[in-house]
Amino acid sequence: MKTSLRALFGSRTRLRWLHLIVGGALLMPCWLVGVTVVGPFVGARDPFSGSPALQFGAYVFALPMAAVVALFPVTRPLSVAAARALCGVDADRFADGPARSRAARLRTSAWFTLHAGLGALVSGATLAVPPFAVTLMLLPLASGVRDWARLPDSLDRTWVLALSPLAGIACLLALAACAAAAGALLARQAPVLLGPTPADRLAAAERRATELAERNRLARELHDSVGHALSAVTLQAGAARRVLDSDRDSDVEFVREALTAIEETARRTVGELDSVLGLLRQYDGGGPVTTGPTLDALEGLLSRSGVSVSLAADGDLAEVPAPVSREAYRIVQEGLSNALRHTEASPVSLWIALRGEELEITMENPLPGKAPVVRPGGGRGIRGIAERAALLGGQAQAGPHGAVWRLSARLPLAGRAGGGGAGALGLR
Repeated sequence: MKTSLRALFGSRTRLRWLHLIVGGALLMPCWLVGVTVVGPFVGARDPFSGSPALQFGAYVFALPMAAVVALFPVTRPLSVAAARALCGVDADRFADGPARSRAARLRTSAWFTLHAGLGALVSGATLAVPPFAVTLMLLPLASGVRDWARLPDSLDRTWVLALSPLAGIACLLALAACAAAAGALLARQAPVLLGPTPADRLAAAERRATELAERNRLARELHDSVGHALSAVTLQAGAARRVLDSDRDSDVEFVREALTAIEETARRTVGELDSVLGLLRQYDGGGPVTTGPTLDALEGLLSRSGVSVSLAADGDLAEVPAPVSREAYRIVQEGLSNALRHTEASPVSLWIALRGEELEITMENPLPGKAPVVRPGGGRGIRGIAERAALLGGQAQAGPHGAVWRLSARLPLAGRAGGGGAGALGLR
């Protein structure tokens, strides 16, 4: 008994009932137009008379009109918002955004017509049945109601008065049952008609892929900036400690220079960290990261890297497009970090050249005398270089080359995303 009452009058059923009434209200403008059009054909002088032919004729006219109105793309997000709030269906089963494709618009139109059509019937019954049911229940109790009802003399008044309260209750229960059944039907059809189409799923997958790529890009920015700074600071601090341990007063100036380099590196890295964290806070998936140092700042990077670097540049690096220049800067930065981690103060040779429509980067440093310490989980720097090159349509390679470790990258100046893949990379 409780289950049946909950099914007829529970909170979910009441919300669905309200959803149906909203559908009836949405159909009302179309129904009013139908009343005006159908009235002359059914001989109704008063367009708002209670003629059943006029009422149902206008209803039939309003349904196709509502279907046409619902073809506008904006109809789907409005319908989804109402269904999510009132139908009791999981929110993730609905599509997001306007209906762009033909299939999505047709499905939305079918939903809107079903919602408005059923809603109009339930709304009309909700307005008409309760007063009628109350009248039936009051017949045995109020003589005024009996006079107003004008029961025909042919009816057995005893039986009518005895059964009318039960009939009134039955009318209310029937109304609740019809509303519950209509609401359940809408709840079943909502994910079918308002759910994502194959085109919607493809667009959502593309959005997720774009967001993931951008988040990976932000992660690389953090890794390259902070990782290089920590490597440089570690090297400088270690060198200063060794000098202090040697008790050589003549090397105090070297310690001062090392501490100055640590201070400058930390200050610069804090600024870069603030910039990237600001991007993370503001990022909404709307576009790629467009900030960060470029090759114009390369001289400062090399001077504070903590390792001796010989630079040979061929061509005007200022002509390199900003997106390519930013990625090239990060590639050089990660190459220096890699050299610092594994070969400490060994000199590094760096060549940067413009070759036609490509920017070529080559970095070499001596191989360490002993096997490097492997970090838990492996390094991500070389993998990040591969990703940066691949996103621009270029390629990168890293690994032993004779007695040196060589890192090379070729970046198209056009910066075509999704072009060629990264070459085989040896992780260190």
